[in-house]
Amino acid sequence: MTPNSQRALQLARETLDIEAQALHGVRDRLSETFAQAVALLLSVAGRVVVMGMGKSGHVGRKIAATLASTGTPALFVHPAEASHGDLGMITAQDAILALSNSGESAEITTILPFVKRQGVPLIALTGNAQSTLARHADIVLDCSVEREACPLNLAPTASTTAQMALGDALAVALLDARGFGAEDFARSHPGGALGRRLLTHVADVMRQGDAVPRVAQQATFSELMREMTHKGLGASAVVDAAGGVLGIFTDGDLRRLVETGRDLRALSAREVMHGNPRCIAPDALAAQAAQQMEQARITVLLVTDAAGKLVGALNSNDLMRAKVI
Repeated sequence: MTPNSQRALQLARETLDIEAQALHGVRDRLSETFAQAVALLLSVAGRVVVMGMGKSGHVGRKIAATLASTGTPALFVHPAEASHGDLGMITAQDAILALSNSGESAEITTILPFVKRQGVPLIALTGNAQSTLARHADIVLDCSVEREACPLNLAPTASTTAQMALGDALAVALLDARGFGAEDFARSHPGGALGRRLLTHVADVMRQGDAVPRVAQQATFSELMREMTHKGLGASAVVDAAGGVLGIFTDGDLRRLVETGRDLRALSAREVMHGNPRCIAPDALAAQAAQQMEQARITVLLVTDAAGKLVGALNSNDLMRAKVI
């Protein structure tokens, strides 16, 4: 069957319009009840247990994951499995966030007596304020929609969009109330790009010990070249007897020096080095090293301690291997 492109585009635009209208409706109905839900979840000593069946369950899993990654401990418990032993995951220190557009999902209503006996606070995220779920809830968040985006008005579309958006709104409000910052986010996402940028320090990626190219200021030009070639950094530090950094000599300096036509064999490291090189501390973020390299248009940084002594070195390739850039 060949799709009608105009019809497809028309349905796509109508779908987005309907779902956008649904979100505006949820926004306009927000009240103090939402703030009460945030306060309740902030007071929980345990975790937020998110529950939902079918499409609401899929949305619930995403909400639980978003809460957990933004500072609110949460997990998803499947309502059907809850009646067969998984209720043991829920304690009196927890709170339940139950999703059901109809508010009559049998798998959820079946466990409501248990929830009440345990004294677990219940927040209902539902499209039916008169439903069984809503009547048993401590707080009801209205995510009702006028109609689904589905042309048959059957498949959960606008309703699940509203559920997910309201769940995101809860997560954002909780994140803000907890003072959850970028570094906190990075700690829960160590494998992500943000985590690497905020958790990786220069000391984690720098070359150190014998891997750091260095020569004394009186070293001959030949000795300087051998050190650079052997260590493969693309540069060498020039240090004093105490290990303090005096300067640096790079591949770029070599090219510029060759162009002068001077007799390189007669030169010492002191004579060819670039003084006052850019350096960075080992406890600085690796992302800062990347930014410093970019701003100065250089590819190598020396790493020095508080006394100015050479403790390491890194280049842009080291940062790329660490996936900082």
